[in-house]
Amino acid sequence: MTLGDLAEVQMGYPFRSRLEHDPQGDVAVIQMKDIDDANLLHAEEAIRVALPKGKAHHLLRTGDLLFRSRGRSNGAAQVLEGMGPAVLAAPMLLIRPHKVLSAYLCWYINAPAIQAQLAALAEGTSVRMISAEALKALEVPLPSQATQQRIVQAAGLAEQEQALLARIATLRQRLATHMLMKFAHPSSERAIQ
Repeated sequence: MTLGDLAEVQMGYPFRSRLEHDPQGDVAVIQMKDIDDANLLHAEEAIRVALPKGKAHHLLRTGDLLFRSRGRSNGAAQVLEGMGPAVLAAPMLLIRPHKVLSAYLCWYINAPAIQAQLAALAEGTSVRMISAEALKALEVPLPSQATQQRIVQAAGLAEQEQALLARIATLRQRLATHMLMKFAHPSSERAIQ
């Protein structure tokens, strides 16, 4: 199936003027800068604005995916529960899954092989961009919902493992430096003998 078969894909809200932060604003405006390199959304840092009347249908929902259509990284971030009212700013693309688990689709889009495939679809010379049409045409395998859930759980465990391995490497490096510093100081030479 294609991504267009499994989800609604649309351009983010097209603000007509430069965004100005309004501390009294009722919605957060999610921009590319609000998604980190690990594809995690940080809405608490987003600019706030007053959303014009009649535009409530642009509000993000739990499970929506926010796709960076421009720039060096074309990853997707998932909107999690409890974010509060927010809209996605153009040129980012909103992916609203309806026949697939959000977390599975997010994992699939962010997988290195799919990122390479998406990079090949990017158009433009100075600013590379992936169009909504190209994204809709992306082939997505659709295993059963139970299998999708297991893939998401396994991917989460693999991420935790990588984080733990990185933490272990950091602590080992600190320990080695500490031990070597002890050997480097003259006062520690007596303790060694």
